[in-house]
Amino acid sequence: MPTVQDLARVLEAAAPLAYQESYDNAGLQCGNPQMEVRGVLIALDCTPAVVDEAIRRGCNVVVAHHPLIFKPLKRLTGANEVEQTLLKAIRHDVALYAAHTNLDNVRHGVNRKLAEKLGLTNLRILDPKPGLLAKLVTFVPPTYTEAVLKALYAAGAGQIGDYSACSFRTDGTFTFTPGPATNPFSGEPDQPHTGPEQRVEVLLPLHLQHTAVRALQQAHPYEEVAYDIIKLENANQEVGSGMVGELPEPLSAQEFRAQLKTALRVPVVKHTAFEKPIKKVALCGGAGSFLIGKARAAGADAYVTGDLKYHEYFQAEGRLMLCDVGHFESEQFTGEIFQDLLADKFGSTFALFIAETHTNPVHYDF
Repeated sequence: MPTVQDLARVLEAAAPLAYQESYDNAGLQCGNPQMEVRGVLIALDCTPAVVDEAIRRGCNVVVAHHPLIFKPLKRLTGANEVEQTLLKAIRHDVALYAAHTNLDNVRHGVNRKLAEKLGLTNLRILDPKPGLLAKLVTFVPPTYTEAVLKALYAAGAGQIGDYSACSFRTDGTFTFTPGPATNPFSGEPDQPHTGPEQRVEVLLPLHLQHTAVRALQQAHPYEEVAYDIIKLENANQEVGSGMVGELPEPLSAQEFRAQLKTALRVPVVKHTAFEKPIKKVALCGGAGSFLIGKARAAGADAYVTGDLKYHEYFQAEGRLMLCDVGHFESEQFTGEIFQDLLADKFGSTFALFIAETHTNPVHYDF
């Protein structure tokens, strides 16, 4: 049977913890990593009622989008709902795992799911993050180049968007003098040696550098492997906040709001005045006011998000329509991402449910 740690590895391969925001607390929050998984309940939020549903369904893991433990706990007495939820999970041996802003920030995460529900195409990250990439450069005998590259690709290097196994190589000449106690791949100790070598370069997510270096050292024939890791300031087009895409056909502002209500099953959309056709749409699941400027700069006709405050609506400046569909509503399909990931990897190894418990604290009267 897979363990909680196995489950976490799958989720973190899709949404690396390195991609969460500094204020976040994604990952395993409660439970034994070595515990075998009997069943998983998927929810947007982890509440006492969600843990109750997990227990009732025979699930010993809850996978949620929002972390239960968001701020440090000084005591655990059941004084509030967070502590009550945590105590109940501990008493019933239910592990709690959260994938939050790390799942927001990956291309195939929360915002892509929302974009798909709205029927958008030509998708790209609205605000790509810089400083997450590195270039790994190494020097390899030509007969070992393919083997070394294969190991680096398996370690996560050489991926550029939808292109895999990407690399660059140039031919060159090495020179070295092996020391007296060495066992060189070519040449003799204490004798100057020269021969052909290839300089190999691959792009690498910075958080995978140690994994890639280990793979390089294991696949490389040299005793001493020369390599450089160069941190890049390039924006990673696969990681960042929000998303922008296009509708198949332009809609009037009123038609677009009607589509929002239907696609997201929302009773109301708070919005700014806007009379131009809607074609390009930017969006951000959850609280996305910090991206209003990015949406304007991208030339979006509408920006869909949640949790907008009164004064933030003025930032539309008449250049786009701001649409607040609600925090829960914009993230309500996140469970489908977890379900697809876990079902694809583990199949029917354990029971897998999306929670029936409704966790949205906001209700509407009409």
